[in-house]
Amino acid sequence: MLHQPSPSYSITIRVEIENRIGMFASIATAISRAGGDLGSVDIVHAEKGKIVRDVTVNARDDAHEKEIVRAVRGIEGVKVLRVMDRTFTAHEGGKIEIRSKIAVRDRSDLSKVYTPGVARVCMDIHAHREHAYRYTIKGNAVAIVTDGTAVLGLGNIGPYAGMPVMEGKAMIFREFAGVDAFPIALDTTDTEEIIRTVRNIAPAFGGINLEDISAPRCFEIETRLRQLLDIPVFHDDQHGTAVVVLAALINVARLFKKDIRNFRVVIAGSGAAGVANARMLSAFGVRHIIVCDRSGTLYRGRRKGMNVYKKLLACNTNPSCLKGNISDALQGADVFIGLSGPNVITAEDIKKMSKNRVVFALANPEPEIAPEDALPLVRVLATGRSDYPNQINNMLGFPGIFRGLLDVRSTGVNEEVKFAAARAIAHTIKDDELHEDYIIPSIFDRRVVHAVSGAVAEVARKTGIARH
Repeated sequence: MLHQPSPSYSITIRVEIENRIGMFASIATAISRAGGDLGSVDIVHAEKGKIVRDVTVNARDDAHEKEIVRAVRGIEGVKVLRVMDRTFTAHEGGKIEIRSKIAVRDRSDLSKVYTPGVARVCMDIHAHREHAYRYTIKGNAVAIVTDGTAVLGLGNIGPYAGMPVMEGKAMIFREFAGVDAFPIALDTTDTEEIIRTVRNIAPAFGGINLEDISAPRCFEIETRLRQLLDIPVFHDDQHGTAVVVLAALINVARLFKKDIRNFRVVIAGSGAAGVANARMLSAFGVRHIIVCDRSGTLYRGRRKGMNVYKKLLACNTNPSCLKGNISDALQGADVFIGLSGPNVITAEDIKKMSKNRVVFALANPEPEIAPEDALPLVRVLATGRSDYPNQINNMLGFPGIFRGLLDVRSTGVNEEVKFAAARAIAHTIKDDELHEDYIIPSIFDRRVVHAVSGAVAEVARKTGIARH
């Protein structure tokens, strides 16, 4: 349950009110007593003795929305005409569309953009395949591909229910980086079929963003597609999360004036994000990382609940081969990174950590520990939510990463590109701006995409994956 009202649960209550002094004050008081956050109030129309208003309120969850409406209905002289859920209204009819860039006003226009003139362009691309980047949408297009098996904190809800997330991501691509992204929801969970489908649609795109595909299948799908395709393939749940976490940790090290390689890090979760974060931090030089899953710490030789990816991780982390649960792992740790689910650690667990405790409780919407419980005990707290300081959100990474890769017509994506993106995000914040509540820039800071895309393009050229 959310602890405070959120725009995610925003309703507009259309009420007919007896037009007499003090009536709206009664409504405002009722909403306040019910714990609602009163927003805008608009007059729809007025007539003799009555006035109709739209009252917008933020609530905590579905049950709280109903509680607020009941409180308003209980006021004498007030009639609730309609209740509109503003989140559902925003999704009505879908959130994205395709528009033409060129007007077609007459036969002359038509003959250039379609038959017969288009044939000349087709044959040019047939002779020079790389011209597809110049004369089609390919040079600015990303496919967002999902099978809906690991959507947000919702799990395996399938491709239909996963589409609103894909559309939202396409909006972010366009709004923040000018990238044309297309949601592609596949009605299959078969690894080979997904690989074959993405390979077959790749000619239309300059990059592939894999999204919300469950582990461990996502690892093989991404690895195979990277081998098969000559465009960047990027699983955002893995690498996007890892890039932004690394950026935040770079800034924690700057704030503490400490070498990031010396942090003792505990990661909760061995799914896509957990594995990718452990790998990236290790590749960046962090020497002491312990990963925990439901069965406890990953260590060499563990047999319970293991797969090939966990075995590889166990061989490259937990250097002291600590056996036990997450509470044991947190003894003396500097950083906790939660990439799992709610209520994984307690205040007592945090107290076992080192003096300057850093907690990234990133499960969304329910973090590994309630922020209110963690805040008094830590020096730095970050979550995946927008209603607390230090929101670690993939949106800081993927728009700029793909913008930079598309700009140089990249053939792939490598570790150096990810490190460059993390450093660019981190250093958007100047040394004198760093603070415990400001270790990561706002997702609305437009400087971030520019900094990330520039850094990514430069490193892509230096490392030989740029065509352009």
